[in-house]
Parts: sequence; C-alpha cells; structure tokens
Amino acid sequence: MSKINPEKVATIDELKSKVEGTSTAVVTEYRGLTVAEISSLRRRLRAIGADYKVFKNTLVLRAISGTSVEPIGEFLQGPTAIAFVDGDVSAVAKTLRDFAKESPKLVVKGGVVDGKTLSFSDLTALADLPSRDVLLAQIAGMLAAPLRTMAGLLKAVPQNFAYGLSALLDSKGGSAAPVEEATEQAAETPAGVEEAAPAASDDAAAVVAEVAESDEAPVAEADAETTEAPSEDAASEPAE
Repeated sequence: MSKINPEKVATIDELKSKVEGTSTAVVTEYRGLTVAEISSLRRRLRAIGADYKVFKNTLVLRAISGTSVEPIGEFLQGPTAIAFVDGDVSAVAKTLRDFAKESPKLVVKGGVVDGKTLSFSDLTALADLPSRDVLLAQIAGMLAAPLRTMAGLLKAVPQNFAYGLSALLDSKGGSAAPVEEATEQAAETPAGVEEAAPAASDDAAAVVAEVAESDEAPVAEADAETTEAPSEDAASEPAE
C-alpha cells in the first residue's frame, strides 16, 4: 500500500483551509507567464483581499469535493492558478482583466460565488461594476440626499412663518423684534424653533384680538345710532 506524498497532503490541507475561509474563487490559466509576472499579479490581488496561488488540478479536485467551490472543477484544465477571494469579487475580476490586457498570456476562465458558477462573461460584467467602496458611497449619497432636503424643509417652515408674522405685525403697527428673534433661533437649531414658538403665538394672538376689536367697534356704534335716531321717512309722514 503506497503512502500519500506529505507535500500533497499539505497542499490538500491548505486548499481545504482556503475553501473554509471563503466561498468565492476565480480560476485562471497562467501558461507562458514568467515568475516575475505571477508574483506581480499575486501582490496586486493580495492588496484587494485575494490569495492567488498555483495548484495542481488533481489536488484541487480532491480538496474541493463536496464544498461550496466545487463548481470550479469544470475550469481545471491546463496550468491553473486560483484566486481565493476574501473581499470584493468585482475588484478581483477588474484586476485580473486589466492584468490580462497587459499580459495576454493570462487567461481568466471562470469562478464561483456562494456555490454559483461564474462564466468568463459573468466575470467581465463584474469587472465593469464600480468597486464595493464606490457603490457604498453612492448608496450613502442617495440616502443622504432626501434627509438633507427634509432638513431644509423643516428649517424653512418656521422661518417662513416668522417672516409672514413679522409682515402682519408691521402692517398693524406692532413691533417685529420678537419675530426677528424667533427667526434667528429657528435658523440656528430646531430647539430654537420650539422656544420661539410661544412668543410668536402671543404676538399673533394680540394682533388677532386687536383686529377683532377694531372691526367690532364700528359695527357696535352703527347699531346704537340705528336704535336711537328715527328714520327720515318716519319723521316726514303726517301724524294721524
């Protein structure tokens, strides 16, 4: 009974450890690349969270059997190097694509994400996507825009109310100082709006009361004159 080569056992164990650490991998063929080129690509991929290494296909097949990355078995032909991804798969796809443009001997075959096979065209589409950080920044910007708009509207409501009330007070000959103070507080903080609201309400109530009194007085005087003074028609009629 032949013993398994210790180096092969160590390689299989290494592969199993990588598979346990991630469910995303990309398979490439490196035929014709120099050692310097492979080392350069490995450094680029390591910087974005991917471990790129050359493996024998037979050992890879044995190590991935029954795991989430088993679908990459269909790409294991020829000299194979695998990038096990522990980061943004779109960034890895972009790096591999760009490197293949510089060194056409690198062939990107396919990969797997969470048990689903990625074809070459799938990886090309992923390479065209913005990076994860850019996408997160775009999403954050879209979420922040409505909040900024709402904050502006909430700030504008007390300001517009204060300006309108100030104009009303000026038209009635009142003082606009309390309203101006309320406007300044509303522009500073929402809490200022709450503090300024009672003062503005008191001034508004005073104006309403003043308008009510000024409107009722002429009506009351007219009613009194109508009650006391006889009509001209009644005075001109002859007494019977």
